[in-house]
Amino acid sequence: MPAPSAATFSRLAELSAITDVAARPTKSITEVFTGKELATIPVGTAEDVLAAIARARVAQKAWARRPVAERAEIFHRYRDLVLAHRDELMDMAQAETGKSRAAAQEEVLDIAMTSRHYARTAAKLLAPKRVTGMLPVLTKTTVHYQPKGIVGVISPWNYPMTLAVSDAIAALLAGNAVVLKPDSQTPYCALAVVELLYKAGLPRDLFAVVPGPGSVVGTAIVENTEYVMFTGSTATGQTLAEQAGRRLIGFSAELGGKNAMIVARGANLREVSDAAVRACFSNSGQLCISIERIYVEQSIADEFTGKFGQRVRDMTLGAGYEFGIEMGSLISEDQVKTVSAHVDDAKVKGATVIAGGNARPDIGPLFFEPTVLTNVSDDAECAANETFGPLVSIYPVSDVEEAIAKANDTEYGLNASVWAKTKAQGEAIAARLHSGTVNVDEGYAPAWGTTGAPMGGMGVSGVGRRHGADGLLKYTESQTIATTRLLNLGGPRGLSPKLWAKIMPPFVKALKYLPGR
Repeated sequence: MPAPSAATFSRLAELSAITDVAARPTKSITEVFTGKELATIPVGTAEDVLAAIARARVAQKAWARRPVAERAEIFHRYRDLVLAHRDELMDMAQAETGKSRAAAQEEVLDIAMTSRHYARTAAKLLAPKRVTGMLPVLTKTTVHYQPKGIVGVISPWNYPMTLAVSDAIAALLAGNAVVLKPDSQTPYCALAVVELLYKAGLPRDLFAVVPGPGSVVGTAIVENTEYVMFTGSTATGQTLAEQAGRRLIGFSAELGGKNAMIVARGANLREVSDAAVRACFSNSGQLCISIERIYVEQSIADEFTGKFGQRVRDMTLGAGYEFGIEMGSLISEDQVKTVSAHVDDAKVKGATVIAGGNARPDIGPLFFEPTVLTNVSDDAECAANETFGPLVSIYPVSDVEEAIAKANDTEYGLNASVWAKTKAQGEAIAARLHSGTVNVDEGYAPAWGTTGAPMGGMGVSGVGRRHGADGLLKYTESQTIATTRLLNLGGPRGLSPKLWAKIMPPFVKALKYLPGR
């Protein structure tokens, strides 16, 4: 199965919010598996962002007036279109990122599930909510939800389809318009999934895609929108948060992680080994929620290390557009250099390589073997810092208490995995971890894929949540409307203010006997 055709890239390029395309500088987009140029993409400017926002403001006003159920119908159609075009989308994801077919399918399925979830729940989440008023009978209080206006989304290269559009789905259903800056390495992935949104019936001016450098396009988005959603590194997230804070606009981010797995005595080590391959090496380890630290009770550490090491050595690497290859390429030379540097540094400081450890240019220019280390010293670069690649370290611990302490000994707090003898024991361990999501008897997929539950990080791993009610309502401004009925708070006509003042305290005191007070 080949990479997408030149005609496909040409068609998608026309969907960007960049005008006078022919006169623009362009950036080369390469097929990661081979390093060959696939296409070029026009480079956007701050002026393109401002023009897109101006069009979006007009479209957003009309969109916000449409009933939520009517908006939701577009996303039901979108879900069906995404699944119907699954193969073409996976081809594009693989071409621009070098990921395996299975990792590409994760993106397609995630978009479909997110679209379905919010299309089904948005109307209920956004409906006005009655709350208990200040004074029963005399006051009626209702909470309404108004859209923010223009939401800026800045998406990364590692999951360039689902992270470009899934957050936007919630923002759009909440009544907003969206301006998206995709990563410069993967703009066509974003354009491919947005094209299907247009086909589903979304007004084109309501969702603009502006490819270009973060220093230019990203800055313009932060400076001119009412809310920013970012997925990427902690360092960049901190910068964007400062910029958003100066404007007092809302900001949400999923950032880096140094995610831990705990393996306790009694766990099925064969199942753990198979699942750890998914947890550590899905998307070639280029995943914010992938596992990079494994804490194993000392009594089972050798057995686990042997089973897991063998399973990793047996993994299939390859550059192909078909299922069956377990791990694909890294995306860039910078990623290869980072992984290589972490491995080399750990080895110099005494680490033992159990599996992998080498670049594989014989497969493709950016391949690196899935790598497992033991005996990693505390001062090794990969001990505390995120690698964001196919590298995991195993640490024997004396007991579960030590495992929990070490798992929590980090400034990050994004995802974790727990394996124990019983589900109850695993859940008890999970509840003590400083992590936004914890998966018991899996690596990351169940918590991520539960679109009805909030997903995000503690510590420097993020701000806010995606998914669940939080993932939609964060794109709204809550408004409280309180209506006074029968008589106002100045008291009944003819009653002296002095007497009314004496009546009010015992009246308020009596409220505690009413239900819900």
